[in-house]
Amino acid sequence: MALRLSAVVTTLDNAATLEACLASLRFCDELVLLDSGSTDATLDIARKHGARIAAQPFAGYGPQKQAAIDLAEGEWILLLDADESLTDDGRATILRELATPRADGYRLPRREWLFWRWPHPATRPNWQLRLFRKARGRMNTVPVHAAPVVEGTVIDLDAPFRHYGEPRLADRVDKVNRYSSGLVDHKREQRVRFIGLRLLVYPPLVFLKLYLGKRYVLNGWAGYFAARTQAFYAFLKYAKLLEATRDPGRGPRA
Repeated sequence: MALRLSAVVTTLDNAATLEACLASLRFCDELVLLDSGSTDATLDIARKHGARIAAQPFAGYGPQKQAAIDLAEGEWILLLDADESLTDDGRATILRELATPRADGYRLPRREWLFWRWPHPATRPNWQLRLFRKARGRMNTVPVHAAPVVEGTVIDLDAPFRHYGEPRLADRVDKVNRYSSGLVDHKREQRVRFIGLRLLVYPPLVFLKLYLGKRYVLNGWAGYFAARTQAFYAFLKYAKLLEATRDPGRGPRA
């Protein structure tokens, strides 16, 4: 009988969060894990949960995830990062939906860990396309923020999952610094216009969108930190792009 649902995870030294991730995916028909050289207990945890393990050097965010998807044998792909886990309600909702699917892809609501707390129930989640027919979906080529693209109908499905994220502010700042550097060449290829205007306007809009629009204000200082660091990320993306246009011989440094 053909496999119905394959869970797909890519890893590199994710022992701290992988246990929760894989435990939440045990309902799937298949669990595929593609590792890129872990030296901690990641692979031991994967074996304990019966994952089908493969390994290859890290090829970039999108290509690595696509390689993992290609290994899967299921008709449907459920794609999670190693620091994410599906909730009980999410599992039940996915099983009901796949009994009679209404779409080719589904965006699921992700609840973000905010430094030292889970968000207030009224905080709006971030919707991510993570469930799709393998034959209809592929990873896009955007560096750092690679995501699945589906040919066909895509709808929202209220199947929540959690993202554990960075536990400390320093970790978050380090991540946004690395990610913003990783986007410079991509944005230069896109020939982004009005860089200076974007640099001035976009970061405060990002802060307001999160802090008020998504109600991070309900989460005290943790919500403020999260909104402010995301706005800083928006600033860094365009500041580094502007810097690269003024000094094209010097590449971005993490």
